[in-house]
Amino acid sequence: MSSAKIKKKIMFIDMTAMSDVTVLLLTFFMLTASFVKKEPVQVVTPASISEIKIPETNIMSILVDPGGRIFMSLDKQNDMAATLEAMGKEYGLTFTPQEIKKFSLFPTFGVPMKNMKSFLALSTEQQDRILKDQGIPCDSIDNQFKAWVRNARAINHDLRIAIKADQQTPYAVIKKVMNSLQDLKENRYNLITSLKSSPEE
Repeated sequence: MSSAKIKKKIMFIDMTAMSDVTVLLLTFFMLTASFVKKEPVQVVTPASISEIKIPETNIMSILVDPGGRIFMSLDKQNDMAATLEAMGKEYGLTFTPQEIKKFSLFPTFGVPMKNMKSFLALSTEQQDRILKDQGIPCDSIDNQFKAWVRNARAINHDLRIAIKADQQTPYAVIKKVMNSLQDLKENRYNLITSLKSSPEE
């Protein structure tokens, strides 16, 4: 006696709802993600257990590499442009609108003022290649770092200062940066560190 054949049912799963959720999540992450600024040098920050978050706007970042070279960045293009113009007046340089626009798009800057115009004339690839070997002068003879901070603060009084230095950076360099800030009566600033887990009790 032959057994009756059972017809197989075709299973259909509607994936529309899952696709909608995936697109919504992707859109959410794209809109809320903050992109890391391109930096000319890689630094390994010292570890601490502090969890104070640095504000995301009105930030002046100071980057110090292990060799003691100093780089800076401002988070607003208008501040970048106005600060360059102010520095040009102080050092007797005139920048074209194209040069100012190009500078305002820099994620990080750090060349001596005497090299600024020639640096702005380079292509992006050339700038990236040579920037890591430059740095803003911060010596007693020509402290351009102090001038950059003073002019940037004059443009935007709400700027918060954040220092990001490598753990191998000589203390003398950090002290020079802090002394320059102190000369400008800038006694409040944040030190960027990596989070260290607290020891278990």
